[in-house]
Amino acid sequence: MSNVSKKELRNIITTRLSEHLAVEAPDDSPHIETLGEKLANAGVSRRSFMKYCTGLSAIMAIPASLMPKLVEAALVNLDSTLHSVVYLSFQECTGCLESLVNVFPNTKFKTDSIENILLTMLSLDYQETLMAPSGTQAEKSKADAIAKNGYILVVDGAMPVDTINNKPSGFFIQHGMTGLDLLKEAATNAAAIVSVGSCASFGGLPAAKGPNGLSPTGAVSIKTALDSFGPEYKAKPLINVSGCPPIAEVIAGTLIYWILKHKAPELDSYRRPKMFYGETVHEECYRKDFFEDGLFVESFADDGAKAGYCLLNMGCKGPTTHNACTTLKWNQGAGYPMQAGHGCLGCSEPGFWDKEAIAGKGVGFYKPLDRKTIRD
Repeated sequence: MSNVSKKELRNIITTRLSEHLAVEAPDDSPHIETLGEKLANAGVSRRSFMKYCTGLSAIMAIPASLMPKLVEAALVNLDSTLHSVVYLSFQECTGCLESLVNVFPNTKFKTDSIENILLTMLSLDYQETLMAPSGTQAEKSKADAIAKNGYILVVDGAMPVDTINNKPSGFFIQHGMTGLDLLKEAATNAAAIVSVGSCASFGGLPAAKGPNGLSPTGAVSIKTALDSFGPEYKAKPLINVSGCPPIAEVIAGTLIYWILKHKAPELDSYRRPKMFYGETVHEECYRKDFFEDGLFVESFADDGAKAGYCLLNMGCKGPTTHNACTTLKWNQGAGYPMQAGHGCLGCSEPGFWDKEAIAGKGVGFYKPLDRKTIRD
């Protein structure tokens, strides 16, 4: 190839791409109108269309490398409608959203990169951290979205409530409204509600008990808050995607399942999708063989640690924690905590912070499980 000119190389690449993309339709198949034909029939020239896409990508701060995806999205959406998503955040750390924006293409769960998902499947109509508008314009975006029916309401963070007087708490005020009022308003016309993260699913860290045995802010889960609104809200389809934070593909896979099936996936007793939370972390851990052979790490620097022995004696909660960490893995499938030499903290289980940190008097995360409670 060293003797091939740049022009000849471009021709070779173009030919191969054409061959790769070419699809021969049966003689009796109906003609599928191309994007160019649709635009031409609508009186839009190629020049004006590309100018529009370029300007739109600049406004949205989309890199030039994603221009083809923007064009592709325009083609897809000529005959389809993106599914509206309203994303609210309450008592949280933004870790769940940070996880979601790193979602990776996964064939099994039909996930894609976050930019492709937003361009071709979801219309993220409100999300304070990611959206361009602010102030009254942002509030108008939310008002317009929740005025319609059928959108997905995604919520992360726990809900602060005055537990003594059983009324909205002043620990969360936004746009002059309490968290409870904001949640009720947004949940009214929602087709489904997805609680993302352990704070939204179970109360998480904000609900951890203080010295007096109570959460300082009276934080509760989103389900508890919804149930307090009455039967209509209690009956709303609710899915918990727990974790601190959840795996990116678990969040995206749950949303995409609803969009494709128009229903929630099969849920466990904590309303978590069984396709992600149906097995314990321990069941698929590569260290399980060492567990069965009775070989355990006794300190993080011993020979067992170097040999990859089971981390049960170092406080690993894998045998009692339901999540997809050891199957789907983290960081685009790169690994999971035990693979990095640290035990599971059990972050996707209800009350993990109180049960482990407080019940263990500050060292609960490293307090070994009772082996009698571990099922084979």
